[in-house]
Formats: sequence, C-alpha cells, structure tokens
Amino acid sequence: MTILKKNNQALIKDRVLIVEDEQDIANLIQVHLTELDLDAEICGDGKQALTKALEQDYQLIILDVMLPGINGLDICRQVREAKPLQSILMLTSRTSETDRVLGLELGADDYMTKPFSIRELQARVRCQLRRVHCIEQSAQLNASITNLPAEDEQRNATCIGQLMIDHRYHQVSHKQQIIELTSTEFELLSFFGKHPDQVFSRSQLLDSVWGYHHSGYEHTVNSHINRLRNKLEENSAQPKIIQTVWGVGYKLNSSGVL
Repeated sequence: MTILKKNNQALIKDRVLIVEDEQDIANLIQVHLTELDLDAEICGDGKQALTKALEQDYQLIILDVMLPGINGLDICRQVREAKPLQSILMLTSRTSETDRVLGLELGADDYMTKPFSIRELQARVRCQLRRVHCIEQSAQLNASITNLPAEDEQRNATCIGQLMIDHRYHQVSHKQQIIELTSTEFELLSFFGKHPDQVFSRSQLLDSVWGYHHSGYEHTVNSHINRLRNKLEENSAQPKIIQTVWGVGYKLNSSGVL
C-alpha cells in the first residue's frame, strides 16, 4: 500500500514499526509486509521502540508484549496517551489471555496470538491501514474545505439525542462535551450510530468494524466496548448507552443518550 504525495508526485510507502525481539519472527514479518509494498522497520528493544514511536510517524506499530527494556503493554499505554490515533496491533502468546485483555484495555486496536498465519497478519495489516488512510483523507479534506453549508454539515454527522458523531472531523461529543476516542473506538461507535437500537453479535462487529471474522478474537470487541463505556457512560457498571443484550450482543440504546 502506498500513498501519493501531491507536491512532487512521489510515491511514499506506508511505514510500519515492527517491535519484536525474536529476530527470526521480526524478519519473517518484515519480509511479508514488504510484499504489501510497505516500509517495514524492525526494533527489538523496548526503550528504543518507544522513542521511535513517539518521535517518528508510522502508519502502524506491530508490538510484541515481552521485550527487553520496556514491555509492550507499557509502550502501548504511553503511545496511546501521546498519539490517540496511532494504529497499534499487538502480538501476544497464545496462552497469555491476560496480556491480550490488558493490551486491548490499554488502547491496542487489535491483537494476534503467536504462532500466527502470515496471510491473516497481512489481512489485519490491510484493515488497519485502510482505517488510517480514511482518517488521513478526512484530515486533508477538512484542511481544504471550510464554511460548508449547514445542510452539508448535517450530512457529515450522526446525531442521536445528545450524542453527536462528526464523521468529517472524526470527533464525538456527548452532552456538548468532546469525547476523545481512538480511531477504532470511533469506527465502532460510528457503526452503532448508523444502526441505533439494532443488536449486533461480536462476530458481526468483527466483520463490520475490523473487517474480518476469526473465532477466538471476541476479546477485541469486548475490550473496545468497555473502553467506549468508560468514556461515554456516567456509570460504566450500569451502562445506558452501549448496552449488552445477553446471549446476543450489543446495541446503542438511543433512549440512553437523550
């Protein structure tokens, strides 16, 4: 995947930072991301990776958990605080459910367990980069367009009660308060907002928001639902907006945002 730089028509490859201290795995990932026409850089040290992630621009960070220096969970937390829209895909041990849940709760957009399928990894990377490109294009559009007519502004926003989802600016407000969301949290809430009161299973949300379906990755949905509740609800233990329909899935309760 590449993006076109308009000022000189030069093709610039998307940059991916692979944070993995097992050199064989890192090299394998790098080779197969190169097949996608990506500029994939390897870093095996946690402290160095954190510095790179904070000081440089990457479209995606693929982040292992167990690292020398600083572990991947701490890197994820610090990067998410500094760069809310940074796309992060975490790699975890198949037996470490705690790491998977913690990674998602700390702000990772997605995770994969080791050992993993290269084809699935490539598919996940494509999904994340599509989301990144959408945000970049939206930002470019916002910079070039000002003073839209009121009816155009309304077409670019979803309003349900006191919840406003502005698709043009990738911004959410509730009761006139801006809610800071990651890119994936925004996409999930936007999907709910387009289908208020409709119930979706975890599998349907994986398909529609993350762009894939793979059994065993329901934690991805659960953790993002929890993060949305922590940011939107007055009492996340008794949610009124993003509700669970037991045995089925989740829905955005339109009466909860009145």
